Amino acid sequence: MRPSIVTETMEEVRRTLLSLAELGIKGVDLSSESIQTLSRWGTPGKGAPSGAPEQAETLEQIRSDLGDCRRCGLADTRTHLVFGAGIPKARIVFVGEAPGYEEDAQGEPFVGAAGKLLTKIIQAMGLSREEVYICNILKCRPPGNRNPLPDEIDVCRPFLDRQLAAISPGCICALGKFAAQTLLDTQAPISKLRGRFFEYNGIRIMPTFHPAYLLRNPEGKRDVWNDIQQIMGALNLKTPERGEKP
Repeated sequence: MRPSIVTETMEEVRRTLLSLAELGIKGVDLSSESIQTLSRWGTPGKGAPSGAPEQAETLEQIRSDLGDCRRCGLADTRTHLVFGAGIPKARIVFVGEAPGYEEDAQGEPFVGAAGKLLTKIIQAMGLSREEVYICNILKCRPPGNRNPLPDEIDVCRPFLDRQLAAISPGCICALGKFAAQTLLDTQAPISKLRGRFFEYNGIRIMPTFHPAYLLRNPEGKRDVWNDIQQIMGALNLKTPERGEKP
């Protein structure tokens, strides 16, 4: 059977990029990890018949491909790269903006003050951090916790997309403006986006306020809890009998 046009195109892209790498051209990301990934494109797994579908990428493979990332200037100021944490097949993924001071120091997402509040929200859902997946739009801390720059988001976005595809959750909770706007490709303010479901690559996504915003504006907790309850309903999660709002 003749390969599909998509397969032919991907194979041509693979051959072209490998040829560029051999010539030493650095106009695209040609790290050894990325070249190894490209060499696997379109190649059936060992022992699999020709034309068999490839197995889904794993978080471990994506992390390996990311490597000691030097794709943007944030590599020069970070302490640790913060990939993500949680169960690989989580039913819900929380996506934030970028690592902060504590996250950069520890190499784990959401471990500072905002992270403690997120943990309370997760527990109020009847879950633990070990039962969900948590990550950010950016994998490195912007200096002084400044807002992510468009080129930094563009560099990191493919790895986030691959993480979400590998996990394939039932729902994504986009925490704050940058997570929501990036995943939904919109410039609409978070105040207009929160409170209703959207779709991201076939996955339901609920934008809501970032926990850091709630630390400054506690009155927003009611709105966030309403958003979280919608997620719980979509995933058929029941509030613990003694559960309390965060």
